[in-house]
Amino acid sequence: MVDRSQPHIVVLGAGHAGGRAAEALRAAGFKGAVTLVGSERHPPYERPPLSKEILAGKMTPERAYLKPLEFYAAQEITLRLGATAVAIDRKAQRLELDRGAALPYDRLLLTTGARPRKLAIPGAEGGRVHYIRDIDDSLALRAHLTPGAHLVVIGAGFIGLEGAAVARRLGAAVTVLELASSPLARVAAPEIGAFFAGLHRKEGVVLRTGTSAAAIEAAAGGVVVTTSAGDRLYTDAVLIGIGAIPNAELAEAAGLAVADGIVVDERGRTADPNIFAAGDATRHFNPLLGRSLRLESWQNAQNQAIAVAKVLAGGDAPYAELPWFWSDQYDVNFQTAGAPERWTDLLWRGRAEDGRFTLFYMDGPVPVAGATVNNGRDMRFVKQLVAQGRPVDPALLANPATKLAELCRA
Repeated sequence: MVDRSQPHIVVLGAGHAGGRAAEALRAAGFKGAVTLVGSERHPPYERPPLSKEILAGKMTPERAYLKPLEFYAAQEITLRLGATAVAIDRKAQRLELDRGAALPYDRLLLTTGARPRKLAIPGAEGGRVHYIRDIDDSLALRAHLTPGAHLVVIGAGFIGLEGAAVARRLGAAVTVLELASSPLARVAAPEIGAFFAGLHRKEGVVLRTGTSAAAIEAAAGGVVVTTSAGDRLYTDAVLIGIGAIPNAELAEAAGLAVADGIVVDERGRTADPNIFAAGDATRHFNPLLGRSLRLESWQNAQNQAIAVAKVLAGGDAPYAELPWFWSDQYDVNFQTAGAPERWTDLLWRGRAEDGRFTLFYMDGPVPVAGATVNNGRDMRFVKQLVAQGRPVDPALLANPATKLAELCRA
């Protein structure tokens, strides 16, 4: 039974972060009213399958749901799906919704996520041009990925490369356009980008680096993409993956600090004592790194939301985790930990040409980040070595015969 004497917590954003936050409030023993508001018709679900299993047709959307609908009723979590917030009235502590509705709150948790960055070229809003952010996006693109079809991917980040891999496995031809000199340029060292460039080319993808799209126009049964080099590519569909923009406009309009994300501390607190934020929409302080950053990852959406929910429920522990990302492409599992601002060199355990290796970003003798390819068992120790932030003998670290667990204890 909900205790009406306790604060009413409204969670705005019924995505992965919002769903996990609502669960965590109840798991932490919070007895007050909890309302979860989201603009989609679906209950909270995980996003990674959108560019992997759901896009490939190997998973139904329902299997990506965090919890069945019955869970929310049993936990007395009120779902307000299909509702879009249009303003935050901080003075009245009220969330203004579309169609004239309003929702009062005692505490407000913003888990508004991020949206795909739109490509600002002629024709980029056509019906065969796709972004992947929600279930409907994934299903719409999936309809075009038939054997013999052609997909043009603009942007060789995680979304673009995962989409390309799925399309190839479904029998579609794929051309990837990437403005940078190598894939994953924003999130990985060029050497890792070169590995993925080779992987996709081996799988039959036409990868054009140093190339962008200049225009998209409708054609009979498809579209034509004109590249920056002047080439015209006829294709059945286009997937655009050029980054994301945090959904921070409501917070900014309400007078909260925004700097490429809603600014919060390590406990998810904004400058307003009644408003917190978590997930992709936040620029949060990370005590392990000693600086603020914004992350777009499964780990951050889930774990930061849980940590902030525990604070709302009366706890005080900060969110302090090493950033971690992962991607599956073809038969390759890639994981990376850390968010280095600089490194002096890379240290390899194994060889890229063997398709299995562990790599450390080194600042002198100190590992500041690490990555694994088809070597996921190493990631636990990679995280430990990076989090410890102390010098490691490079010769021992590079020697595959040296157990990483021993170096963690040294």
